Amino acid sequence: MYTTIQKGTVTNSLPSLPIACIPVLATVALLALQIFYYKDFTPHIALAIGFAITALVGWAQGYRWKDIEAGAFHVLHVAMPSIATLIVVGMLVSTWIASGTVPMLIYYGLELINPGWFLAAAMLLCSVVSLAIGSSWTTVGTVGLALIGIGEAFSIPVYWTAGAVVSGSFFGDKVSPLSDTTNLAAAVTETNVFDHIRNMMPTTVPAMILAFFLYLFVGTTGELADIDQLAQIESFKQGLLTQFDMGWPAMLPILALIVLAFFKVAPIPALFIGFSLGAMVAMSQYGYNLHQILTFAHGGFKIEAGDQALNGLLNRGGVTSMTWVVTLMMFALAFGGALERTRCLESLVGAILKLSRGFKGLQTSAIITSITTNVISGDVYLSIALPGRMYQAEYNKLGYSRLNLSRAIEEGGTLVSPLIPWNAGGAFVIGALGLTVVGGDYSALLYAPLAFACWLSPVIGIVYAQLGWFSQRAHAEPGVVTE
Repeated sequence: MYTTIQKGTVTNSLPSLPIACIPVLATVALLALQIFYYKDFTPHIALAIGFAITALVGWAQGYRWKDIEAGAFHVLHVAMPSIATLIVVGMLVSTWIASGTVPMLIYYGLELINPGWFLAAAMLLCSVVSLAIGSSWTTVGTVGLALIGIGEAFSIPVYWTAGAVVSGSFFGDKVSPLSDTTNLAAAVTETNVFDHIRNMMPTTVPAMILAFFLYLFVGTTGELADIDQLAQIESFKQGLLTQFDMGWPAMLPILALIVLAFFKVAPIPALFIGFSLGAMVAMSQYGYNLHQILTFAHGGFKIEAGDQALNGLLNRGGVTSMTWVVTLMMFALAFGGALERTRCLESLVGAILKLSRGFKGLQTSAIITSITTNVISGDVYLSIALPGRMYQAEYNKLGYSRLNLSRAIEEGGTLVSPLIPWNAGGAFVIGALGLTVVGGDYSALLYAPLAFACWLSPVIGIVYAQLGWFSQRAHAEPGVVTE
């Protein structure tokens, strides 16, 4: 949060709530017009116009262009590691398909996983992988991509598989000590990261259990259980066996990535090593030359397998596959940065804070503020950092531990980010899993309400707040403490 502008400029007062709402409401209206009226899911320009409206509001409040520009660039600078991660994941996906790593995961998944419990198994697998490596994005872009292929072979709608993948991937990210958002939430609230993780279990575990049984129920009853997919499964398996060698070299890239994560190697170098190993396996096993590998890394893997469904699954990846996502993130982050620099976000959060009454209202407000910041700014880091900074004093004043706050901003920040299409998390999920919107058909975006664990956790958190359960007092042992 910026309460003063950089050296050489004046300190600007907090805008009134009606003024702060102007850029937000105008941008939401533009997004709604484009998405629901024109049936065009390309929110980039609406967010760019929102940035311009924010700049005009800031100018009217006494800000200069360089102040607003600095706010946008600051948030973009903070998010550059995430943008770089997106690009490297695009490169990695292409070589992991070329090397047979992703095809091998798909093939053995088809061999071992039964369609009836596929969704539940997909969620559990993604949760274990993301917990081990501390990265929801890497899990979605690798194991999640393979699970999308298995789901397609089982004739399961892609949005169901994507919902299970997102539920598991972001659960692991939320409770992994290797996760950047987990460490950010602890750092912002000045709490111990392991205490923070333990304090998230009362909401996270029930959400995961409920999600698991929902996926199990859907997989064994209703529309997914009545589909005869045996012919399609055999076709996929035969196509994969024809095109790829299922030998042990294909496992080297993913095993290396797990080892690197265990030794806490930074995500971008680890992913680049995974990309490089995938390239070496592809060259040694399938005879691709350097030019072909570079072409795959830029434009995505290309193959003609004789099966259109299999071609659609395998022909993906590359830097260009991430350009839509990267540009969307940049527009959304610039908009969020301008809202923060002009103190519009601070005014909105302050209005929510004024409505809080006691711990129940405070905890609920913290969760809602994180969700709102996620929706408005498009940045998961801002949705954790902003309420984490602003609400600390209120928790201290009421005598409640800031572990309650760290849990609230993880629930409204980390877990909600993949459910918002223009948020960094949502944009990545859409790009990495190929959830394209074509001709006004938004069915692919149904993954968001079907990512049960992601929205159940904040709902459970709000229920606990109202009941006074798992509401730890300052300097008290974790447990159930009522007001």
